[in-house]
Amino acid sequence: MREKKQTRDEDLEFVASCQAGEVDAFEVLVRRHQKRMLNIAYRTIGNYDEACEIVQDAFISAYKNIKGFQGKAKFSTWLYTIVINLSRNRLKQLKTRRYREAYSTDNPIMTPDGEIKGDPPSGEPSALDRLEARDIQQTVQGCINTLDTEFREVLVLRDIQGFSYDEISAMLKVPEGTVKSRLFRAREGVKDCLKKARGDL
Repeated sequence: MREKKQTRDEDLEFVASCQAGEVDAFEVLVRRHQKRMLNIAYRTIGNYDEACEIVQDAFISAYKNIKGFQGKAKFSTWLYTIVINLSRNRLKQLKTRRYREAYSTDNPIMTPDGEIKGDPPSGEPSALDRLEARDIQQTVQGCINTLDTEFREVLVLRDIQGFSYDEISAMLKVPEGTVKSRLFRAREGVKDCLKKARGDL
């Protein structure tokens, strides 16, 4: 008989302290999760500055609402759900703004070669390799940006962040089967886009 694995939530001690009014405990939670939250927001939005704002807003929202956190899901799941929802809302705003400011030079939001601040690997061999890797990364991000939000979210959470299907299901509040079918369509969409963009895949 298959056991349902229940991993211990290592954040609970700090969440409880934070609920009791200890601000320092929230600082620990921020340090633990900010990098992954920024990655989720950036990959979903495609714009570094917007992603930073989303993460800041997410932490403010989490801090204001932490007393209502009941531990039904892991704290990280609750926190990443806030990031996803804020990213989703910001994406809608950006799309609306893009339609209003059709080809404004001040609006590089969805272009892959805009202000991309990637995180290059630490032992990079040469400048040329780095440039090529950056070019591929920008192309991939550009293809992710072409996906509809619902497909983009599952691709980011599964293929980039490595969350399990049941974690994604909990975050997006959709059945696991829906997560899998969206992921399949998202991967196909990115694959088709990359074929058109690079021609060698």
